[in-house]
Amino acid sequence: MIILVVNAGSSSLKFQLYQMKDETVLAKGKVERIGMESAILHFEPAGKQEIREVREILEHTTAFRKVMDILVHPVHGILQSVDQIQAVGHRVVHGGESFSGSVLVDEEVKREIKRLFDLAPLHNPAHILGIQAVEANMPDIPQAVVFDTAFHQTMPPTSYLYPIPMVLYKKHKIRRYGFHGMSHAYVSERAAAFLGRPLKELKLVTCHIGNGASCAAILGGRSMDTSMGMTPLEGLMMGTRSGDIDPAIVPVTMSKEDLTLAEVSSMLNRHSGLMAISGIGSDMREIEQAIKTGDRNASLAFEMYEYRLRKYIGAYAAAMNGLDAVVFTAGVGENSAMLRAAVCRNLSFLGIELDEQANERKESGEREITALESKVKALVIPTNEELVIARDTYRLILHRNDVE
Repeated sequence: MIILVVNAGSSSLKFQLYQMKDETVLAKGKVERIGMESAILHFEPAGKQEIREVREILEHTTAFRKVMDILVHPVHGILQSVDQIQAVGHRVVHGGESFSGSVLVDEEVKREIKRLFDLAPLHNPAHILGIQAVEANMPDIPQAVVFDTAFHQTMPPTSYLYPIPMVLYKKHKIRRYGFHGMSHAYVSERAAAFLGRPLKELKLVTCHIGNGASCAAILGGRSMDTSMGMTPLEGLMMGTRSGDIDPAIVPVTMSKEDLTLAEVSSMLNRHSGLMAISGIGSDMREIEQAIKTGDRNASLAFEMYEYRLRKYIGAYAAAMNGLDAVVFTAGVGENSAMLRAAVCRNLSFLGIELDEQANERKESGEREITALESKVKALVIPTNEELVIARDTYRLILHRNDVE
């Protein structure tokens, strides 16, 4: 079965094409700057030359049609016909309390995703555009949606409720939802396989550390707690997001600086984190280079970033009354030996003994970076959210076919 995975943003559309027989990627790419005359189509077919085109693409339906055209291009394409694609799977950021797992798309599912626009105003509307673009171009193909929040629906009320008037939860569903669920689920399963132990026996802290970052406490394969909250702003210090702050900072800053609610929201989401403290940017690679030149602000930004990550790992070890392994994943987690080393060295009380050479080796793939005698393991496991979407879509289609 061939499945197309789509991740639609407000001005972008990313895609990967999978052959599910052996889970190989047949092609991948993205359309950027949708809505502009100079939109860019990147296409990477397996075993063929990468393609880059600049053209006018004003909305998502046209963007998806261009993707279909390039997939079946007589020279650059990878398929003979779009009819070879048997299902489309979508990433959807917010499923609220409505979805604790992946589902096939129908009218009720679309209505519910739209109802959740208020909880993810930057993401869910774009995901609906992606679904509608597929419907317009391939009206008869089954579609599935896989939610970032679904994995965290196993959290108990002690984790997901905020200590604010309960009426706000009952009326408006103000609570912790958590994000990066596909990534946390995937790397926790891979960690268990790597360690050769049943996932149900393990206490894990998974650290998805990219420009956006979150930790999850995974107890017996189930999310017990996670650092992001009702929105992706809560939790760890990130590339441009503040993470945890005193809530009173918002009204005080609005008053002192005469800011609107939109302006202070933009400050916390787009102009804080590593960018704000370093004065350089949000890219950890640039921060680390600046540290080597003696830049004090870069050093401070790195130390704050590491300290907050380490605090969450320690807190989650306490929450689970133990810890078997810490898992690093995503762009920074997989590639920053400096960050991993700082975190592990400062968690020696937990029984983590870093293998400095293993940590410094620039390897791809899954690996351990702690010594053999380390009581708590530290692992680097590349994430693969697209594969999670493809697998869930495949499973749902097979189940539907069995029922029919």
